Amino acid sequence: MTEQFDFTTTEEAVHEAVPISGATSVFGEDVRADAKQIIARYPESRSALLPMLHLVQSVQGHVSAEGIQFCAEQLALSTAEVSAVATFYTMYKRKPCGQHLVSICTNTMCAALGGDAIYRKVSEHLGVGHNETAGTPGEEGSVTLEHAECLAACDLAPVLQVNYEYFDNQTPEQALELVKALQRGEKPAPTRGPALSDFRGAERQLAGFFDDLESTVAGSSAAVETLRGAQLANEQGWTAPSMPDDAELPPLPEKK
Repeated sequence: MTEQFDFTTTEEAVHEAVPISGATSVFGEDVRADAKQIIARYPESRSALLPMLHLVQSVQGHVSAEGIQFCAEQLALSTAEVSAVATFYTMYKRKPCGQHLVSICTNTMCAALGGDAIYRKVSEHLGVGHNETAGTPGEEGSVTLEHAECLAACDLAPVLQVNYEYFDNQTPEQALELVKALQRGEKPAPTRGPALSDFRGAERQLAGFFDDLESTVAGSSAAVETLRGAQLANEQGWTAPSMPDDAELPPLPEKK
């Protein structure tokens, strides 16, 4: 039998018991105001932990010990609970990131079409490996490199992302030129999506803050390859049969 716990947190526990300790003083009143906005989105404060960790990364460029303490204070959680989440997801970085995060897909489809060669080319140029940074983290032109396990764009393989924006149908030479441009302080336009930001700016968006929403949604999110199947079906008049209203559904399993 699984033991049940009550995780309900009162508003007093969240919004009053948040002393500005020396460990979390790096997070100013503006960041604390953003944290309160995030918490207010959820009926249970602990549900705000994921965007809170992104908020921490938008400030420090990674999830530091101070960031874990800050989240724990704001959400009335233990640091162990926060650490368990921060160490589970690869999007939360435990070491300071560069100005740009370059994620190169080396999963099956991308690897078969050249993803490994792209990673090798970029790694040799930067002189770093997985989760390592070329340059001083946070400074202009610094780049953190990582393997990525599937970027959900197999129809456009091989792909890479810069700060989670897509660069499709890459070659080793194209990827190398892209990284060199980032090191020069340039921000090349992604294949899809909005204009390129930096890692901390992308993290602020993942925390749910879009300070310039108009430009954020300006870029196209669809690729020709992705839409081709739907276009072909429309041209040929192909449709899937609709589900009849009286279709018999399988019985629900009996609860024990």
